[in-house]
Amino acid sequence: MEKNAKIYVAGHRGMVGSAIVRKLEAEGYTNIITRTSSKLNLIRQADVEEFFKEEQPEYVIVAAAKVGGIMANNTYPADFMYDNMMIEMNVIKNAFDNQVKKLLLLGSSCIYPRMAEQPIREDSLLTGSLEQTNEAYALAKISGLKYCEYLNRQHGTSYISAMPTNLYGPNDNYHPQNSHVLPALIRRFHEAKEQKVPEVVVWGTGTVLREFLYVDDLADACLFLMENYSGNETVNVGTGKDLSIGDLASLVKKVVGYEGKIVYDTTKPDGTPRKLLDVSKLSSLGWSYTTELEEGITMAYQNFLSSDYRAER
Repeated sequence: MEKNAKIYVAGHRGMVGSAIVRKLEAEGYTNIITRTSSKLNLIRQADVEEFFKEEQPEYVIVAAAKVGGIMANNTYPADFMYDNMMIEMNVIKNAFDNQVKKLLLLGSSCIYPRMAEQPIREDSLLTGSLEQTNEAYALAKISGLKYCEYLNRQHGTSYISAMPTNLYGPNDNYHPQNSHVLPALIRRFHEAKEQKVPEVVVWGTGTVLREFLYVDDLADACLFLMENYSGNETVNVGTGKDLSIGDLASLVKKVVGYEGKIVYDTTKPDGTPRKLLDVSKLSSLGWSYTTELEEGITMAYQNFLSSDYRAER
């Protein structure tokens, strides 16, 4: 991509989108297009059509999505499916209609089967049943990446998709019910420390395994893929390393400086037993992560302390 190329980043206020904008600016890209949701509702087809006709972006990165943790996905599955499918289809279709040179769709590792062989390869897609707690979100993301693949096959476009593992970092969502596990733990341990609560409750058994990637590393991978990859198959983005939720809780406890006990609420769902991505494809292209987990959690906690984390999202 040329440094003055017109690049539209959908979802620039979110954790992923804002990291991508930071990365593009740091690399000297000078023509980044953004719109807030109040100015452009990506769920509304007519609004998206008007935006693309007016702006005519050359490159598009789709980081806009309705996201949330297990509780949010379980409680609002219809919303998660509809909103995400409409966002993806509207943006991708209008990118095609307006001759966008290249598009990158960001997905999620939840697209893979619940009991996929570990670590999960890209070709595991659609080989088994999805995790029920986030099936609606996963189906929407699968539809988006398949639409990119079909446009490539039918029309020769260069639309690619990347599937990041669990993300964390600046501009994360710390909502007490609707956030993902790592930001939820940061807030829970911080508030327990502030209020001198003797124990912190962690959902589930603490035994399931998860992989975590600092969001600025994902942004770096996105730019790398835009410059170095074309193909129909999605590309996993992660660290290739995982740990138990129990070990994660202990690490967050250490970073926050909380001195109480950790207890587990086994009445709450664990979700998928293990979700580790096989990142050999991306590694073979020449990219790898740089931020280790404790360093990343430390930076995320500092960002949390400087944010309005009590604002509901």
